[in-house]
Amino acid sequence: MKLYVGNISFDTTQQSLSDLFAAFGDVDSANIITDRETGRSRGFGFVEMPNKKEAIAAMSNLSESEVDGRQLVVNEARPRNDRF
Repeated sequence: MKLYVGNISFDTTQQSLSDLFAAFGDVDSANIITDRETGRSRGFGFVEMPNKKEAIAAMSNLSESEVDGRQLVVNEARPRNDRF
């Protein structure tokens, strides 16, 4: 299950994001999206977890929780629309 994680602090690393979700189960990947030009975090990312039950538990427990001074938004990721 792929989760969208929003309102990520600029101090949060991909490893710390992965570790945060790993408390609820296996994490396949954790990716913080960065700006192409500056390399700076854009404040959101995605976490993929193979077990849907664990992903739902992580989503419900971490949504609106404070991490590195920011209140996270965690939802199931929506499919990406094709860009024109």
